[in-house]
Amino acid sequence: MTRFKFLLLSALVAGSMNSAYAEGKWSLGAAALVQSYPYKDVDTKVYPAPIIGYEGERFYFRGFNAGYYLWNDETDKLSVTAWYNPLHFRPKDSDDAGLRRLDYRKSTMMAGLSYAHYTPYGFLRTVLGGDVLGESNGIVWDLAWLYRYSSGGLTLTPGIGATWNSKNQNDYYYGVSRHESTRTGVGRYDADSDWNPYVELTVNYRLNDSWSVYGMGRYIHLGSEIKDSPMVDTSWNGIVLTGVTYSF
Repeated sequence: MTRFKFLLLSALVAGSMNSAYAEGKWSLGAAALVQSYPYKDVDTKVYPAPIIGYEGERFYFRGFNAGYYLWNDETDKLSVTAWYNPLHFRPKDSDDAGLRRLDYRKSTMMAGLSYAHYTPYGFLRTVLGGDVLGESNGIVWDLAWLYRYSSGGLTLTPGIGATWNSKNQNDYYYGVSRHESTRTGVGRYDADSDWNPYVELTVNYRLNDSWSVYGMGRYIHLGSEIKDSPMVDTSWNGIVLTGVTYSF
C-alpha cells in the first residue's frame, strides 16, 4: 500500500478509537502504524500518520470515516456511515515473480449502517457496508463484543469479533482469474464468502483533561477462502497502532 493510503487507514482506526475517550468534540494527534500483509512476499511496514476527529450529537468524523446518527443515546447508537477501505494489492510490492504480474486490486469507498449497544457487561459493535465505487462490488459485515475497564486515567478495552466478507469481496482481492493465471502462471482461484475472527485490545491513558496516549492492536485469523488463495502465504494478519492525541 502507498504511504498516503496508510495515512488514511491509521486516521480511520485511531480516529474511531480516540473518539470514545476524548473529553472534547475535536481531537488532533499523531500516530505510528505497523501493518502486516496477507499477500505473499509483501513486507510488514511502519508508517507515521496525523489524527483528526470530531464527535457531535448528530454527526461524527473520525479520520476518513464519517457518519450521521439516526439514534444516539447512552445505550444505543445507530448511524448511517461511510468510510474509506484502503485494502488493495499493488503487484510491485511483492517479491514473488508471479504475483508481480497480477492485476492491481484497488481500494474503495464503503457505505452502510453502524450500530452499538451498551450494557453493564460490555458493548456490541457492528457495521454492515458495501462497496459504492464498483471496485469489488463486495459487502463486509463486522461484529464484535467488547468490554471497557477504567481505573483512574487508564482505560482498557479488550474485544473479540469476526468480519464476514462476501464472495465478491474475497474474489476481487484474493481470487485469480483464468486470464491472470494463464499470463502469470499463478494458479486460478475463485474465492467464496467466509468469516475472519479476530481479537483486539485498545489501551488509553489520559495524562490530563486534554492529552492522552494510546495503543491499539488487532490479531486477525484469516478464513480458509483467503488463506487458501495462491496470493496469500499466511493464516493471519495484524495491525498495531500507537500515538498521542489532544482533545478540545
